[in-house]
Amino acid sequence: MDENILYDLADLFKVFGDSTRIRILMVLMEKEELPVTDLAECLNMTQSAISHQLRTLKNSKLVKSRRDGKQVYYSLDDEHVRSIIAAGREHIEEDRG
Repeated sequence: MDENILYDLADLFKVFGDSTRIRILMVLMEKEELPVTDLAECLNMTQSAISHQLRTLKNSKLVKSRRDGKQVYYSLDDEHVRSIIAAGREHIEEDRG
């Protein structure tokens, strides 16, 4: 396999190594699209903390944003993100039998 692909894949999985980012992705899987204020409320965190994690998720192309007036809404970037999380969850739940 191409070395650049290996490094990019490792970087992608590093993003999944943070429980706050996983929590954000899980909420977006359920709610489809939310602004930072609603994400912060759902996760009982500050908007600043959520924004910081969203920036990482967006840079990794795991979430996308849409502006509506002054409000910015976030959602999963595509179905691949949903599939990655679902496969990881299935793997964990399978081991817990």
